[in-house]
Amino acid sequence: MSEKTMPEKRTFVKHGSAPGAAAAEAAYLRWLREGSHAVVEVLDVDEGANTLTIERVDIARPTADAARAAGRELAAIHAAGAAAFGAPADGWEGPNFIGRVRQECTPTDRWAEFYVHQRVLPFLERAQRAGNVGGGGGVVKQACEAILALDEDAPLARIHGDLWAGNLLYSPGGPRFIDPAAHGGHPLTDIAMLELFGAPHLDALVDGYLAAGGELGEDWRRRIPVHQLHPLAVHAATHGPAYGASLVRAAEEALRVLA
Repeated sequence: MSEKTMPEKRTFVKHGSAPGAAAAEAAYLRWLREGSHAVVEVLDVDEGANTLTIERVDIARPTADAARAAGRELAAIHAAGAAAFGAPADGWEGPNFIGRVRQECTPTDRWAEFYVHQRVLPFLERAQRAGNVGGGGGVVKQACEAILALDEDAPLARIHGDLWAGNLLYSPGGPRFIDPAAHGGHPLTDIAMLELFGAPHLDALVDGYLAAGGELGEDWRRRIPVHQLHPLAVHAATHGPAYGASLVRAAEEALRVLA
């Protein structure tokens, strides 16, 4: 019997949006894939050309069952753990990006310190300089002060970090995670971003996540706006004042939750 030849994987080549972006994405995809093979596989990275080759994902219509599977895989990714809040991928000393912009990744003991000083305030300041927050910056800063005042033992996870609906694909073979801004963070951050940008069948995804042992912390549903401050601040800095208004509303809700 002749040996069967396996078909070659279909590939997709990405060009980095900034110097080092392709290598950074490769490092973070590989780090997340240690937790789940639902993360797309890195096939090649060319640092000189700043290109990344990954497997191409064939798209299928999302279903509730597929979303539950995505929740289980997300729980496995989170359970892979991280050294600290803000910790980069193991062995990676280069930049961390969310979308096209860089963000800090410095290991920090407390989630609140990391989240406020490395995620929310840097992008709020950029949005303010661009004139995209109007007079609402003070409310966002008040919400940050309330976060810093939290006395909580936040759960630490290896998170995707940019998990909006467009970065969770559904293929005929199941869910596929792409385009991370991964780091050590609070697991609710990934769920909050899925909620913010309208992921399909989110309730089923959360059911799968919790059934697989995922941990979101006490009273997690009410705390979602707290975890949406970062992505909204990023979008306010990069996409204009409409997101600035949404950021202020989320900050107002976060203050009500944390009061």
